[in-house]
Amino acid sequence: MATNIEKFKGLGVALITPFLPDGKIDFPALEKIVENVITNKVDYLVALGTTSEAPTLSPDEKQQVVRCVADVNNGRLPIVMGLGGPNTLGVARELEAVDKLPVDAVLSVTPYYNKPSQEGLFQHYKFLSDRAPRPIILYNVPGRTSCNADAATTIRIAEECDNVIGIKEASGKMKQIMHLLRHKPADFLVISGDDVLTLPLMTLGMDGLISVVANALPAEVANMVHLAMNDQFIKARLYHDKLFDISQACFQEGNPSGIKAVMNAQGSIHNVLRLPNVPVSESLYAKIEQMVK
Repeated sequence: MATNIEKFKGLGVALITPFLPDGKIDFPALEKIVENVITNKVDYLVALGTTSEAPTLSPDEKQQVVRCVADVNNGRLPIVMGLGGPNTLGVARELEAVDKLPVDAVLSVTPYYNKPSQEGLFQHYKFLSDRAPRPIILYNVPGRTSCNADAATTIRIAEECDNVIGIKEASGKMKQIMHLLRHKPADFLVISGDDVLTLPLMTLGMDGLISVVANALPAEVANMVHLAMNDQFIKARLYHDKLFDISQACFQEGNPSGIKAVMNAQGSIHNVLRLPNVPVSESLYAKIEQMVK
């Protein structure tokens, strides 16, 4: 399945799911967030990723979120949808329904809880690749899954699973990432999943960023990423330095608690999460509020 991977280069934003005080989805706020990030030059949208609190959403809510994002987007940017889990057969069954949704690719996290071997990881993605109606971007985030796709396994997937077009790499393992960038196929994307590390990783050849911070500061993150894409690293560093402290604060007490605190301080959403996530501490909120001011 031939895929234009160029549309997944640059800046993607891992959209939050805003909630009302009663815990229901705040669709008007979500519409405004989507319009704001599009206006401020992000390159594609990511719905139902980690930042969306997807595990707390019902199947109906997930479809409503995707359709809300697609309606506001109105075909302007590519849409990537998060879809993964610890049961390969279950994920494959869910993938069948993607053909009916207005999305361009699927972001599929490594199977969590089961802690598969590297061979198990390969077989998981081979199984999904052979059945997916949309291209797959592998998502490696061992801090959440207790499962790391090492460089050799990712390269094997890239070479043998035609419908897996790239990886969102959020392992923070610099040597692993450098090995992957050096030996991957030319047509396989390597995308940063870590706002703070993105600029140094892009100097090594990464293809962009799927960002949390861009929910709140899309223009600044877009400028950094686009300058880096054009090898203007000194100019990009000005934005990296400007974003560094608030990016770190966003993850100090977990994601999406941090980014929701930032956006609440901006006045764009209620500071509401679904359990087991909770808002950041009063001390961190005060620190974030001062940064926003």
